Amino acid sequence: MNYKYKAEIMMHAKGYEVLRNPFLNKGTGFTLTERKALGLTGTLPSQVQTIDEQAEQAYQQFQSKTAPLEKRIFLMTLFNENITLFYHLMDQHVSEFMPIVYDPVVADSIEQYNDIYTNPQNATFLSVDKPEDIKQSLINAADGRDIKLIVVTDAEGILGMGDWGVNGVDIAVGKLMVYTAAAGIDPASVLPISIDAGTNNQALLENERYLGNKHARIAGDAYLEFIDQFVTAEQELFPESLLHWEDFGRANAQVILDKYKNKIATFNDDIQGTGMIVLAGVFGALNISKERLIDQTFVTFGAGTAGMGIVNQIFTELQEAGLSSKEAKKHFYLVDKQGLLFDDMSDLTVAQKSFTRTRDEFSHAEELTTLSAVVKEIKPTVLIGTSTQPGTFTEEIVKEMATHTARPIIFPLSNPTKLAEATAENLIKWTDGKALVATGIPAENVEYKGVTYKIGQGNNALIYPGLGFGLVASTAKLLTQKTISAAIHALGGLVDSDQEGAAVLPPVSNLTEFSQKIAEVTAQSVVNQGLNREKISDAKQAVRDAKWSANY
Repeated sequence: MNYKYKAEIMMHAKGYEVLRNPFLNKGTGFTLTERKALGLTGTLPSQVQTIDEQAEQAYQQFQSKTAPLEKRIFLMTLFNENITLFYHLMDQHVSEFMPIVYDPVVADSIEQYNDIYTNPQNATFLSVDKPEDIKQSLINAADGRDIKLIVVTDAEGILGMGDWGVNGVDIAVGKLMVYTAAAGIDPASVLPISIDAGTNNQALLENERYLGNKHARIAGDAYLEFIDQFVTAEQELFPESLLHWEDFGRANAQVILDKYKNKIATFNDDIQGTGMIVLAGVFGALNISKERLIDQTFVTFGAGTAGMGIVNQIFTELQEAGLSSKEAKKHFYLVDKQGLLFDDMSDLTVAQKSFTRTRDEFSHAEELTTLSAVVKEIKPTVLIGTSTQPGTFTEEIVKEMATHTARPIIFPLSNPTKLAEATAENLIKWTDGKALVATGIPAENVEYKGVTYKIGQGNNALIYPGLGFGLVASTAKLLTQKTISAAIHALGGLVDSDQEGAAVLPPVSNLTEFSQKIAEVTAQSVVNQGLNREKISDAKQAVRDAKWSANY
């Protein structure tokens, strides 16, 4: 725990004030001596429990819940009451809890946020209608804590869901839970933030119980000015914090990242994190196929924020491998709702424009309006889906791809499950076991012709907790491409490439183990570049020293 913060408030907090503070509360874990000192005598049952006894009791209650959303509500209630016990329990059941506290069950929580709202889980809500309140709101939320990591969202572009206004704050809360559970960042040093810029979701605007601003989203200069006021206040109050952007819309995500990435320690998970995890998965696949990155041809189906983040990350790595910018761009083909993206189209985003093709490259360019047509024409070796269009990686398309490459790399990444471009089972069967697959949602092993195929999950949680914690532990001033590349290679090198049916990414069940490794690699990269604020002689030790443990 943030010991300075804890010591200061423990000097003043007494009785029920202690029990109501989730950073202090130990419930029946308070010893008799502590109960007397803190004015808790008589407020708790006589029996003093260990944290393991409490965790066993809580897990039994968790198991009694049947619906996934009920399980999530139970865990959120525990989180609000006793943060240490929550993380102690999650540490014991990380694979089981991950899809409950975050993806995919968080989607149900967001959709029903107005109806099940009970407590904001220490979140901060900043309204575009009240820019004068930004600084005081951040002060109130921090409540004296030394904030080192902020996850902020305006929830305009939640993958697979779209615009959900303030309901999307659960994304920021869930992300921070994963940061702590996976990497060990002190939960007293983090802050989830919702930027309420309005919403263009008409159903929310018409819902009398919607809790956000009931007007259309502000956009353009007014919106960016509010963001700038937020960043200015955040940096003034928490100058050593890492600022993590989450689920911003197409029009703003890249613009915001580009504005601040060379000024402060900042990170956009949808752009950089998604690109990192997919590239790590590609490296894992290439370790299995024994092929080179520079020999691959990429078709990306879905050229939004996530899709373009993936393309940009792979493009940068191709340049690191020795290709010129012009040569590297030749490896990419973007397919969106218009079909293959050409440079003469009028509705392209800034990110898309750099990777469009010219019509004179093709004899029948006008026919390339579907994914099937593009795959037949391009003959890709890598097919990546971020389209949220279910079932679009059809048997015909997959078999066509497999006829032109020995080990097709196919990543249907859209989530939740109902939006996936294909299932892992079908991809394995349609390619006779040749496909190297990662999915956006958890997938069971696939049994095919006597081989057990393990399916990697292209889940950003495999990389962002270790990356972020490494940046915080190393007191990083900036996140550079060198550090990003170091983290990618660290994760991509963790697969067992010689095992038949091996996954292209390590399993979520080993999340805490490899998050530690990624944090150490990240911290070392920061120190090597001289980007650490504080003097650090041993990067690995700095990570170990910063790691929080979920025990009383």
